[in-house]
Amino acid sequence: MQAVDVLGRKLRLGVIGGGLDSFIGTVHRGAALLHEQYDVVAGVLSSNPERSLRDGQRLGLPRPYATAQDLFAAERDHPEKIDLLAIMTPNNSHYELSLQALDCGIAIFCEKPLTLNIAEAENLASKLAQNDQIYGVAYAYTGYAMVRQARAMVEDGLIGELRSLQCDYIQGHLAELTDAEQDNWHMRPEVAGDSLILGDIGTHCFHLASYISGQLPAALSADVTSIVPGRSAHDYCGILLRYANGARGSFTVTQAVAGGVHGLCIRVSGSKGTLEWDQETPDELIYRPLNAPEQRLIRGGKGLSAAAERATHIAIGHPEGYKEAFANIYLDMADHLLARHQGQQPDPLALWYPTIEDGVNGMKFINAALKSSQHESAWQPLEPAKASE
Repeated sequence: MQAVDVLGRKLRLGVIGGGLDSFIGTVHRGAALLHEQYDVVAGVLSSNPERSLRDGQRLGLPRPYATAQDLFAAERDHPEKIDLLAIMTPNNSHYELSLQALDCGIAIFCEKPLTLNIAEAENLASKLAQNDQIYGVAYAYTGYAMVRQARAMVEDGLIGELRSLQCDYIQGHLAELTDAEQDNWHMRPEVAGDSLILGDIGTHCFHLASYISGQLPAALSADVTSIVPGRSAHDYCGILLRYANGARGSFTVTQAVAGGVHGLCIRVSGSKGTLEWDQETPDELIYRPLNAPEQRLIRGGKGLSAAAERATHIAIGHPEGYKEAFANIYLDMADHLLARHQGQQPDPLALWYPTIEDGVNGMKFINAALKSSQHESAWQPLEPAKASE
């Protein structure tokens, strides 16, 4: 459904963070516009008030604000209040900004990790349930069509019972120690959280594995450290997983491999077959059924699931990528918001975007991995987040 057909206008998007020199800001704003469901109408684009106003004006925002407090004060009772707020600020501000947005009756799409700690995450989930609002978390790899195809195939039983799972995320931009790290907020635990590697990309592996397999691990054993001499922030983690049905899994996650480019890939194996997906070739999904030839499934091709078709918007042979994955999550949230406006149930596939529970589970994963690593990789249990509704 199109927002204009339902509301007589597009949905109004506000942003906090993601200024003109920000990679993720450009991704969010561009992705939100891709399916023509949103207008970006308000924003706080810098922690510097003067710069925030200047950058907002340069972007042509109808309502640029100097500070987040100014945005919330003005938008609370604004006759054209924003419908959704995208939060792209440093991690230590996610919790308070989310609470203020909920207090103003605004839906939220927040960068991960959800908060700095489990207490904040669980309290935020409780507040969300009390406010009857929707909340998305930017685990954007779940927006890829072939990731959704993989999930649909698992749900349809095509790989059988889960037996093993491996997810690796191998980057190289921190392969060397540099003076610039001193000014990087990602390296400061009071801003980024207790572990750079777990919060920045480790949670992506954890969420992607859970999203496709449909299962959370019951316990984990972790080694979280820095492999670059002289660096205090974590740049590596190796994690073993145990599942309730006896399946096993592993993650290898680092930002410090010399020559590493991106390197997110996942293999999910069951009693009937295996699925493999590599984010550097995102339009392909490899399916290896037991006792049958390997199949190479292509985004936009014939015979794919409704979930993959819903997330496909460009004809086969023309690649879709990272921004399009974000755009699919924005589209999901638009459909959810519009269905609520009409008093209807949304398309079930529109609810495949990452939610507050996924954010809480991510924080539980970080906490368990750190606890395990601090105790000689002792196995730690993982309890799933409670549903907010």
